[in-house]
Amino acid sequence: MLALLPPAWVALYSLVPPPATALMLLRWAQGDGWQRQWVPLEAISPNLRLAVLAGEDNRFCEHYGFDWIELQNAIEDWRDGDTLRGASTVTMQSAKNLFLWPGRDWLRKALEVPFVFWLELIAGKRRILELYLNVAEWAPGVYGAEAAARHHFGVSAAELSPRQGALLAAVLPNPREWSAGKPGSYVSGRAATLQTRVRQLGPALDCARDRDG
Repeated sequence: MLALLPPAWVALYSLVPPPATALMLLRWAQGDGWQRQWVPLEAISPNLRLAVLAGEDNRFCEHYGFDWIELQNAIEDWRDGDTLRGASTVTMQSAKNLFLWPGRDWLRKALEVPFVFWLELIAGKRRILELYLNVAEWAPGVYGAEAAARHHFGVSAAELSPRQGALLAAVLPNPREWSAGKPGSYVSGRAATLQTRVRQLGPALDCARDRDG
């Protein structure tokens, strides 16, 4: 019966918005607020979609949940003396955010694997991206693209400009310390880099673009 839980849970979230995540409940218990409004992928500006993939998962449209190229690069860098960095994809982050708990323990990593598999098989790329963008944390107590756009810029997620989308993407590694609405020099510079990267990646991000072009 436990083996049926991941595909059943993924199938449910492929059809309906998730009501909450473990991180949201944890932050709420710690005293954060709760700003969130679910919107479909088509109501989230491509300027945000593409910038997020440029910053978080360049090969999202090509891989099947695990980016083996990025993982190999991380291992090689570690062997050369660099700190071991993560190679987490948007699908892996979605599995963690939606079904598991925050943290870096090996048990959570192991449980993540079947959810990644079923997300790719059942939900598909556009639904995975839709789920990710609707549950990501963008400031203390601020979850999802719509709440983030309104919180930081006073616009809807559909109205985000290329610069605003890049600024939101730039803070994702540390949204509780960095602000998209009041960016420091690092966030501002990273946003500019992401805008350039979106142009460079071009068709590699096509699965996140509007279907009508």
